[in-house]
Amino acid sequence: MFALKRSTIRCHYLSRSLETNQFLSAQPQTKSNSDEYTDKPEYPEILELSREARMKREKQSWHEQIKAVPTIEEKLIKINMPRYYGFKTIMLNSEENPYNCLPLNQHYTRTVFEGYEKLPNTATNKDEASKTQMESFVKSVSANIQDAIEYSNEFFKERYGYDSSLSAQQKDKLLGQIIVENLNRTLINSLSADAAHLSEIEIDLNPRHEAFWSVGGVNPSKDVVKSRKGRDWQKDTVDMPVDRLVQYTGEPYLAIRHSLPLAPIKSIEESTSEELAKKVPLYKFDARTLGYKTDYRHATNIPGHWPGSSSGFGLISFHPRDHLLARNPNYGPQDFEEVLHAQGIQSSFGWLLAQANYNGFNTYNDLTYPMTTQTVITNGKQWSFYRYQLNTTLIHSDHVHDNPKVNFCWGSKEANLFAEIDSTGKCLGFNDDVARNLIELYLNAPVEQQTQLQPYLSKEEQKIADIDDQDRREFLEHIFKHLTSNRPRHLEIPEIYLWERIYKIDNKTRRMEPKRRFFELDINPWRRTLDQHAKEYIPKAVRPGGPKSKPRFKKTYYP
Repeated sequence: MFALKRSTIRCHYLSRSLETNQFLSAQPQTKSNSDEYTDKPEYPEILELSREARMKREKQSWHEQIKAVPTIEEKLIKINMPRYYGFKTIMLNSEENPYNCLPLNQHYTRTVFEGYEKLPNTATNKDEASKTQMESFVKSVSANIQDAIEYSNEFFKERYGYDSSLSAQQKDKLLGQIIVENLNRTLINSLSADAAHLSEIEIDLNPRHEAFWSVGGVNPSKDVVKSRKGRDWQKDTVDMPVDRLVQYTGEPYLAIRHSLPLAPIKSIEESTSEELAKKVPLYKFDARTLGYKTDYRHATNIPGHWPGSSSGFGLISFHPRDHLLARNPNYGPQDFEEVLHAQGIQSSFGWLLAQANYNGFNTYNDLTYPMTTQTVITNGKQWSFYRYQLNTTLIHSDHVHDNPKVNFCWGSKEANLFAEIDSTGKCLGFNDDVARNLIELYLNAPVEQQTQLQPYLSKEEQKIADIDDQDRREFLEHIFKHLTSNRPRHLEIPEIYLWERIYKIDNKTRRMEPKRRFFELDINPWRRTLDQHAKEYIPKAVRPGGPKSKPRFKKTYYP
């Protein structure tokens, strides 16, 4: 009976399919049907099935997902999705720059450095008329600059000069802060009439500059090599380079922002060649071999303001150099110069990368146009000037070798703005060349770019404040601010106690105990993703559909 029914169904299906085919053949050929046929056969792409190829496709897929996220904050949340407790990162900051750190900073930022006695000319002083105007500015503003220095020195002496609780390093930083703030106010007041963009700037005092990125081409650590040797499918890749995650943190004296970016010094074509890429040092060793520290933290990209500010492009930033007072003098003057160059590179790259993140780019999605900034490192008396152009953010994986784009940094040698302050409080030995460099930074006006500045952001929702859904907007804002604060979780990450390592892992002497700990259940807490947590419960009294209605938990809106 069952076989008869199967045959009956089969015959019925065949008859229906024949009728359908006859009906389709009788219909006139449409355009959509004709598109199914081509003159030459088209075959699907043959994918390589090796582990390395599959992992590469997975990475590219994740990078495309980040690019497709509509808002600034959601992109930054998406980057943090793989780790609930944060990433293990190499920490870069101006306070800790070990000996011989310049090659590492150039590799980690993909920067070609060019040193000058003075910074190369910009559009503000290329022709004779501009040079004449610059000299008039120097003559008219120099007296005001000297007055600002003398006032700052007198104020510092009265306020902090006799405070024995302050170290020499703290006093150097405080004096630099006071001088920079007064010079900034003086130059803006003196130049605003001739430089209209100075009336449109925003000024940040001691802003928070942070940037996160991934660097490739680094030799694996001993732990990674040991882990690879213990797995048969990884024995052939024991010495394969790995990507290291980097987090920069900085706090300049002062930063100036504008709604328009600075004009690029070099075009993308001039910054793209294999010869230039070879000039970037390749530092394969682990950063910890130099003395850099690591930390577990969430990836943060902060250019000193929240997303949505109308002034999103940096013009000038002033950074302290008090850390040089604590540096070993046996390293020599060349080391001091290299440390300043390394600080100029990492602070400029970090600030520009954070700005790029607020415009939709990141370490996995490259820039479509160059970004430029100006950096000053000073303690009020000694000044170093830098110009930096960010052309690419792709430094991870094979891009460290294959990416033909490089970033540029132009730096000047250290020079004194004045020789000394005498006993009467007068500024002696004023240096017009340093004043000229400083004035030129302020006169370098931003220009409107002939390109789309935010191509990877949605036109309707560029930041979470543009989202109409209140629940989604509040959820994303809470998550973003928690990640940005870098506060620890309310429950610390599980750890393996020493007695457990001795008696349960190294020497299995407690076989009869029930397996309840995470390492006994083959659970890696570092693999916990950002969305792996208990959802917030909705009390019965406030449920929209009544006490017995669903859902019982609030909805999450992770990107």
